[in-house]
Amino acid sequence: MTAAKSTAGAKRVVVFDYGFGNVRSAERAVARAGARVEITRDYDAAMNADGLLVPGVGAFAACMRGLTEARGHWVVERRLAGGRPVLGICVGMQILFARGIEHGVETEGLDEWPGTVGPLQADVVPHMGWNTVRAPADSRLFAGLSGDARFYFVHSYAVRGWELPDDAGTGAIAPPKVTWSTHGEPFVAAVENGPLWATQFHPEKSGDAGAQLLTNWIETL
Repeated sequence: MTAAKSTAGAKRVVVFDYGFGNVRSAERAVARAGARVEITRDYDAAMNADGLLVPGVGAFAACMRGLTEARGHWVVERRLAGGRPVLGICVGMQILFARGIEHGVETEGLDEWPGTVGPLQADVVPHMGWNTVRAPADSRLFAGLSGDARFYFVHSYAVRGWELPDDAGTGAIAPPKVTWSTHGEPFVAAVENGPLWATQFHPEKSGDAGAQLLTNWIETL
């Protein structure tokens, strides 16, 4: 196992604990990538951290309810308004979109990006296991990773179309960078959009490739 890096002078990351995410796995992975990590739902701590990580596991509607009850929607919105970095993982990425539809029930998301999270159309669902992605050549999130790098996915729902114009975004100077993967059909695997980055896969469960990706994010904080 890779030893944790020294945290002297390291960036401070808050893993937002709203009851729906693998917070301990995320904490360990971010610490190994060189950051000082705190698991909390404290508003001030989350607002003042160098980076905020929003995990998510389970149903879209339940995650949105938990995030709202913990005031996480305010934290994400206000951090992004100030250009402060946020990283969403798995359902923590999905809730950044406008809406999710599960079992015919539509739930409003955070609407940082337009788009709908819906069921994957594939012979085998959930999509569980390792898969490659197609990242833009100038991606900072995937810097230093080869095109055959594999990441760990566990999901039955995804965003299957990117609806934001290339010249728009969440406080972004550069156009959004969208990474794709395929399981039965193409779906959005990651997004880099100004201070807001997100992955459908679990970098904390993706071995060396996931560790490199988290290091890339931390280095931008």
